[in-house]
Amino acid sequence: MTEKALRLGTRRSKLAMAQSGQVARKVTELTGRPVELVEITTFGDTSREHLAQIGGTGVFVTALRDALLAGEVDFAVHSLKDLPTAQPDELTLAAVPEREDPRDVLIARDGLTFAELRDGARVGTGSPRRMAQLNAYARNHGTSIETVPIRGNIDTRLGFVRDGVLDAVVLAAAGLSRVGRIDEVTDFLSVDTVLPAPGQGALAIECAATHASLAAALAELDDPYTRAAVTAERSLLAALEAGCSAPVGALADLLADGQVVKEMRLRGVVGATDGSTLVQLSTTGPVPGTEDQAKALGRELAAEMLAKGAAGLMGERAL
Repeated sequence: MTEKALRLGTRRSKLAMAQSGQVARKVTELTGRPVELVEITTFGDTSREHLAQIGGTGVFVTALRDALLAGEVDFAVHSLKDLPTAQPDELTLAAVPEREDPRDVLIARDGLTFAELRDGARVGTGSPRRMAQLNAYARNHGTSIETVPIRGNIDTRLGFVRDGVLDAVVLAAAGLSRVGRIDEVTDFLSVDTVLPAPGQGALAIECAATHASLAAALAELDDPYTRAAVTAERSLLAALEAGCSAPVGALADLLADGQVVKEMRLRGVVGATDGSTLVQLSTTGPVPGTEDQAKALGRELAAEMLAKGAAGLMGERAL
């Protein structure tokens, strides 16, 4: 008799379905059990407001978590950058698989790179973090861009460029890669130019805390280096008291000496969306061996950034 299929909760977008499908295949390989995708519509999918207006944090996650808690699905896959930084006790973050390319990318008309865009080019992004850094980069190079807030799936966003509405759009490399469209990228933006969102390029696999055997099976997909990196990045975000729609970028990467990983470097940035001011700092320490050590790295850098004036750049802070 075949075992009952595991139910994987996923958002309905093409990207969410692609990344959930990849996880489903791996879980079937691990457990021998079939996995069925259960499509769930979230508030973030139905609202036409810009993310910064609807609160950003959790808008793509709450419905999936509700389904988990109600027992309608066995586990869920999220883009880690969408997860609120506080983890509910009833749910366990069972696995953070190896991260894809965390960078942001540009898709511009005529195959242009960011440096080749005309002065005053219209660049689409719904992210205050991207706006702040792209405007600062343009400003530092004696040119200017107009950042245009956009929403919508990958097809919608690329359509703005194809139809001539915008000169370029900025998206996450990982998403394009997962839907097989990375060849449309015209410029990979260096993390020295644009730091990604905390957790960008990584997935989070979550299940009910009471489902210990499933959590143990899913834990096989966990990549400890990715988990340490994103824990440090998200700790920085939490310590800045900023939600996932705040203009905060962070990236933790491993510094290797030959084949031996020696240290972890955490970089953070907060900026005014017009690019007029950026607070950008980094810290380096031993590779965190525990979750608490990774969180401490994030808190330490956040404290330095707040001391340098980061709080004033975050717009409305949660009281």
